Amino acid sequence: MKTVNHWIGGKTVEGASGNWGPVTDPATGAVTTQVALASAEEVDSAVSAAKAAYATWGTSSLAQRTGILFRYRALLDARRDDIAALITAEHGKVHSDALGEVARGLEIVELACGITTQLKGELSTQVSNRVDVSSIRQPLGVVAGITPFNFPAMVPMWMFPLAVACGNTFVLKPSEKDPSAANLLAELAAEAGLPDGVLNVVHGDKVAVDALLVHPDVAAVSFVGSTPIARYIHTTAAANGKRVQALGGAKNHMLVLPDADLDAAADAAVSAAYGSAGERCMAISAVVAVGAIGDELVAKIRERAEKIKIGPGDDPASEMGPLITRAHRDKVAGYVTGAAAQGAEVVLDGTGYTVEGFEEGHWIGLSLLDRVSTDSDAYRDEIFGPVLVVVRTETYEEGVDLINASPFGNGTAIFTRDGGAARRFQLEIEAGMVGVNVPIPVPVGYHSFGGWKDSLFGDHHIYGNDGVHFYTRGKVVTTRWPDPSEAPAGVDLGFPRNH
Repeated sequence: MKTVNHWIGGKTVEGASGNWGPVTDPATGAVTTQVALASAEEVDSAVSAAKAAYATWGTSSLAQRTGILFRYRALLDARRDDIAALITAEHGKVHSDALGEVARGLEIVELACGITTQLKGELSTQVSNRVDVSSIRQPLGVVAGITPFNFPAMVPMWMFPLAVACGNTFVLKPSEKDPSAANLLAELAAEAGLPDGVLNVVHGDKVAVDALLVHPDVAAVSFVGSTPIARYIHTTAAANGKRVQALGGAKNHMLVLPDADLDAAADAAVSAAYGSAGERCMAISAVVAVGAIGDELVAKIRERAEKIKIGPGDDPASEMGPLITRAHRDKVAGYVTGAAAQGAEVVLDGTGYTVEGFEEGHWIGLSLLDRVSTDSDAYRDEIFGPVLVVVRTETYEEGVDLINASPFGNGTAIFTRDGGAARRFQLEIEAGMVGVNVPIPVPVGYHSFGGWKDSLFGDHHIYGNDGVHFYTRGKVVTTRWPDPSEAPAGVDLGFPRNH
């Protein structure tokens, strides 16, 4: 059986805690790998390695950092298929989805390659007689990232490339459910020339997480995951004096107005709801149909959903793979089996789906629930699976009020041909990311990613300008120098007298 160990100080370090976690192939249900689960002492070893590396990395030149990052980008590009294969083997998503994940992570590596312009300071001269004031940004020190199972390569790349480009050193605690991609990312960074200890990977569960949250040498923590855990991360790390960005869960809505192109809206709903088996925080999980279009829109969504081919992620014919674990599969299925009793019309029920030859895999088909009540479990909870709910409203205003009443505020979208309505929606909706005829409005790397309300804890979004600000702190320097003409008598500084 394959074993995944830690990466500390530029080399593989065998797990010493005696605790191991199983990693399954979601398509077969078989345990294929064991991953070391770190003790608090092993986390301390990784933090110590990062602290030692910071002594020189924190003062390294921007040219040195960007040179390494350019080489790293080239290695990631050359090995993207290998990274994607690891993701598919342990997460289950189809290869094309996995490649897309790597591509989105590469965007942030490319942003980090241009860190020289992001770290430029400001200068004001002559704020008073011979007084100049400058503002600079400096790294924090050792920073940590705690990342989720659904994007085992992309989310770590949303964090550590920018953090190390800013001069920090990094300790990554990836999900123990699909850990292999993180190790490969670290190995490639070392191959690119990243000094030992600048990037470390420790695998583990709550023991490792808690050790990072309370460690006195960790200056900041980045997190992506569910809302309850994001709230816990923020509360615990902040109580221990750390800067925190903790991105939580979502219930993303797509408002479809009567004038929308319903074919385009249906295409968008299917791809956004069921892509990556719905295991993404930016999935559209609720469609809000306004006016009389509901029946036609639901029929179009059903027609498209029934054609999606589900199968192993390494099968090129597959368009959707299995869910990450059996327990998660069963939890998702429970929302569908209980929907009718809570008033929903079950248009598609995917709970009985299996794949011939892979019967032990974590399979579930596409489910579509119509006329869902806003007080039902399927509407209120983040399901994190291929379940799309449809809610009906009579007016635009009712739809906006419904969306804004949600405790989540991650992403949302509107489908319409009316520019005025779209503009109004952008201003009135209470969410951090908005799409206009774009179902999954994940910003490009040079704009920041993050939501509002229970979808974000902390003041900074991830990557983009917010990411740079999160991984650095500002310093203002006020300077006054005497003019050379005022040098003490008898001292000649080599400057001509100007009197």
